Amino acid sequence: MTALQQREGYLLRLINVGLRGFTLLSKFFLIFILAKYLEPSDLGFYGLIVATVAYAMYPLGFDFYTYSTRELLKRERNEWGKLLKSQVFLHFALYSIFLPLLALVFYFELLPWDIVFWFYAILILEHLNQELMRLLIALSEQLTATIALFIRQGSWSIALAFWMYADADARNLESILLSWFSGGSIALLISLYKVKSMDAGGWSARVNVKWIKRGILIAVPLFLSTLALRGVFTIDRYWFESLAGLEVLGAYVLFMGIAAALISFMDAGIFSFKYPAMISSFNNNLSDQFRKNTESMMTQVMAFLAIYIVVAFSLIGLVLEVVGKDLYIENIDIFYWLVLVMAIQAVSNIPHYALYAQGKDSPIIASHLVSLFLFIPVVIFLSTFSSYHAVPAALCVIQSIIMVWKVACYYKYIPREYRIYNF
Repeated sequence: MTALQQREGYLLRLINVGLRGFTLLSKFFLIFILAKYLEPSDLGFYGLIVATVAYAMYPLGFDFYTYSTRELLKRERNEWGKLLKSQVFLHFALYSIFLPLLALVFYFELLPWDIVFWFYAILILEHLNQELMRLLIALSEQLTATIALFIRQGSWSIALAFWMYADADARNLESILLSWFSGGSIALLISLYKVKSMDAGGWSARVNVKWIKRGILIAVPLFLSTLALRGVFTIDRYWFESLAGLEVLGAYVLFMGIAAALISFMDAGIFSFKYPAMISSFNNNLSDQFRKNTESMMTQVMAFLAIYIVVAFSLIGLVLEVVGKDLYIENIDIFYWLVLVMAIQAVSNIPHYALYAQGKDSPIIASHLVSLFLFIPVVIFLSTFSSYHAVPAALCVIQSIIMVWKVACYYKYIPREYRIYNF
């Protein structure tokens, strides 16, 4: 590789990291803009839509990418088309099953019928964009994937903020949904154009049903695990609304957005860099390097966590004054509960990635499945003491159980020479 190619590679990586960081910041500040310009009940309603769309994407995708991307990388470019065609066929089949079933969300009045068009349009856009982003990353087109991600999540947030600031009539849910839809549409066109330009061959081949079935069998365990864990962070909003009301749910959505930024920034700045190195060191039987990577991950997580807590707790009062709504200040204790939830999750990710790097998926899957089944009785039990605190307190309990489970499995399943802090 020439010096010029190296410089170009560094520049592309810098642009990639910068865009991802800017996208995260845009999403982070969007929640403050919405809190300032929307009524708390509207913010709570928006939070329900976001959570429902995010959860509904999973049955449409079935985590099939975990199988298909590995298969794609094993083949030559002239065979990519037949695999992608088979995957598209699968997703259309899943659409035909789950899109009608999702109408139950409206039938049971979890969401109102007047947003049904926006819900389905945004859901399909989000799913297609997600699958294409994963495909582009797998095919080493990270820059295009990041640009599409920025347009899909960051650009419309910035545009919406200026729109709401300049036009009081734009401070409503319809403006948010229109902006979200527009960003997703542009991102989809960019991703599709890039995939088309790759000139993958094999599109004329017949759909490979056996290949699809094999992939589904491989993807099912991880899919059920993801569905269970994400189910907890979808049910929580609906349950909190039923216990505390839609207005207070607005405070919950605001504080969850701030607290969840902790995990988002750690994913981008720590986990996404460290766990590939852990996988590599394990595959090459480098136990010392594996331990060093684990220790480095733990040190960075703890340091970032400490900084985040100090900064967030110091500034939250000032931020809420700028937002200017008494309801958020009155319910600030929810914020401290949710930061604790995310802090526990951040710590539990250390044994999680250590197990994942060594292919120990079973204990991870089991812990996530158990979490969903425990969450419901824990909320019911805690609501007998306080309906207001039942949901965030239950999240703390569930995340603590998951953390203890993963730590125990870390010391049970990972060989001694790869572990830190042997007892």
